[in-house]
Amino acid sequence: MELSWWNLIPTYMDGTAIQLGSFPVRWYGVMYIFAFVTAYLAMWKVNTKEKLGYTKEQFDSLFTWIIAGILIGARLGYVFFYKPGYYLENPLEIIIPLSHDALGYHFSGISGMSYHGGLILGTVFTIIGIKKNKMDLWKTLNLCFLVTPLAYTWGRWGNFVNGELFGEITTSPIGMYFPLAHDSPITNPILHHPSQLYEMCFEGIVLFLILWNLRKIPALKNKIPCLYLMGYGLFRFFIEFFRRPDAHIGRIDLFGMSRGQTLCSLMILTGLSLFIYLLIKERKAKNSTLH
Repeated sequence: MELSWWNLIPTYMDGTAIQLGSFPVRWYGVMYIFAFVTAYLAMWKVNTKEKLGYTKEQFDSLFTWIIAGILIGARLGYVFFYKPGYYLENPLEIIIPLSHDALGYHFSGISGMSYHGGLILGTVFTIIGIKKNKMDLWKTLNLCFLVTPLAYTWGRWGNFVNGELFGEITTSPIGMYFPLAHDSPITNPILHHPSQLYEMCFEGIVLFLILWNLRKIPALKNKIPCLYLMGYGLFRFFIEFFRRPDAHIGRIDLFGMSRGQTLCSLMILTGLSLFIYLLIKERKAKNSTLH
């Protein structure tokens, strides 16, 4: 098979940003910094432009809670959603950057983060931070979920640079050769869907543009969290068909869904339920005003 420059892009990538002695600083970790900075600046821009009235001190404190919730939640989510049995036997590996094999312990970094875990605990910690800083709960949550796709875009780009979380095997020209996917030499390449880029595009950039425009509709402006949950859930659910599931799990959940599809289904139902609840609440408030 003759490969084009597009097919070989992953072979030009190096997951290590810089090397500090024997300690490698991975691009994926750096992307978390980019993500948080992007979210902070975007939220501050909206706060300033729309005169929401929040101070820098409130934002700084809130983001401390947000960052803590996302990092802890993403790690624990991976542990409980994807590899509970392994970490039950190796609990120290949940928090220390070492892994154990036949050769003993060696540095591996903290490997394994779950988007859904980060979303759940991140939301809980965000609510705590909002309350602590005496900010308007729903107005602030709308702001947070509005910019979440922008931050998420960096994470998926980090996955792509690392050459991880690649998709299923494909014969399509859009496929790419990921060195981590197979031991086979590049002279006999096997192409995979660059599902990280699909997610970066649709769950990140496209979803942000959709939310940004929907918030201009008065009836939807205060329902951004609901729209985000449904939008992300739908995009991710369908992209999961192209993304290779974790080898130790596969597609074994209800109706042959991957674990990601199961969690996204719950996201969609949660977003839809919350949307309906808000509509009913608004209608009751309107009727009580009329009476």
